Amino acid sequence: MTNQQTDQDGASPEGTVTVTGAGSGTYTQQITAGRHQLVADEPKPIGDDAGPTPYDLLLAALGACTSMTVRMYADRKGWPLERVRVTLRHSRIHAQDCADCETTKGWIDHIDRDLEIVGDLDDDQRQRLRYIADRCPVHQTLTSEVHITTSMR
Repeated sequence: MTNQQTDQDGASPEGTVTVTGAGSGTYTQQITAGRHQLVADEPKPIGDDAGPTPYDLLLAALGACTSMTVRMYADRKGWPLERVRVTLRHSRIHAQDCADCETTKGWIDHIDRDLEIVGDLDDDQRQRLRYIADRCPVHQTLTSEVHITTSMR
């Protein structure tokens, strides 16, 4: 079985995500990640609004990874973390409006990430969890150089 195929149950191999036009709408996509099924789409009037947009899914990946990473760290330390909530927003801003960006011309993608940490934690623990949030693997991927290879068959 190649990376792009699914098994007899319709699942994709571990670490592989398969996206296929669903046929139900112009932009509706069926996503298979392991044994999990999701739908992505564009909002109306462009699409049928049958699922989150690709940028919504990107933000969801960052938010889920952030929350999981903070939770794992707090659990490992035995800290009384009750709940983590991550709220994210994507926008495009003028590069000239970004003081700490290397790009100076055109537009850049910007993600606002709001981290809400609930629990009987002291200020040092909260600051450490804030630091750990930036260590989630998806955050590391989004802020590093990414190389994508496209093949066709």
